[in-house]
Amino acid sequence: MSSNRQEQAKLIEKLSKRKDKDGMCHFHKPEIEKLLSMYNMYAGDKPHKKLERIKFRDILHNSFGMTDDMLMDRVFRAFDQDNDGYVNHDEWVMGLSVFLKGVLEEKTKYSFSVYDLNQDGFISREEMFQLLKNSLVKQPSEEDPDEGVKDLVEICLKKMDHDHDSRVSYADWETSILEEPLLLEAFGVCLPTPQKTKTFLNLISDEYAKKF
Repeated sequence: MSSNRQEQAKLIEKLSKRKDKDGMCHFHKPEIEKLLSMYNMYAGDKPHKKLERIKFRDILHNSFGMTDDMLMDRVFRAFDQDNDGYVNHDEWVMGLSVFLKGVLEEKTKYSFSVYDLNQDGFISREEMFQLLKNSLVKQPSEEDPDEGVKDLVEICLKKMDHDHDSRVSYADWETSILEEPLLLEAFGVCLPTPQKTKTFLNLISDEYAKKF
C-alpha cells in the first residue's frame, strides 16, 4: 500500500470514529472514502489541498440549489471551523455529516452559527433584518419597502425571544427549535431540501440508494 493510500486509510478510520462536542460523524467508511475523493476533485491538484470559498459556493449552488450570496458565505464559515478561509478534508466530511445527516441538536447549533452574522452569540434585530430583507416581494406602491421586513423581524422576536432582551440567544433559539423544528430555517435556506439530500447521498452510498 502506497504512503498516500495509507494516509487516506488512517484519515477514513479517524473520521469514522469522530465524536466531539460538535457532534459525531454519521457517515460509514465507504461514504467517507467517496466524500474524500470528491474533496480531492473539488480542491484541485495542489500539494496541500484545501477547498476555497468560491469553489465551495459553486458546490452549494450546483449540488444543493442555494442562491443567496450571504447565506452561502455563512454556510462556508460554519464549515470552516478553524476560520482559516478554507475548508479542509476533516471540515468537509464533518460539515456534510451535519448538513446531510445531522440530528436536530446538531442542526440547531449549525443554523444558529449561520444566522449569528457577527458571531457574538446572539441573533440581533439588525442581523434578522439583513437575513430577511430579500425574503419579501416588495410592491412598487410601498412608501417604505423595508417596513414589511421590520414587521417580520418583530414577529420573529415575539416568537423566539423567550427572555425578552430584544435579541435571540442560543438558549432562545434552542427552545424555539424544540417547540417548532420548522424554525431551523426561519431566516433563510441554510440546509438542503430532502430531494437534494437524497440526490447527493445517492452519489456516495449504495446502501442509501436502495432505500428509495
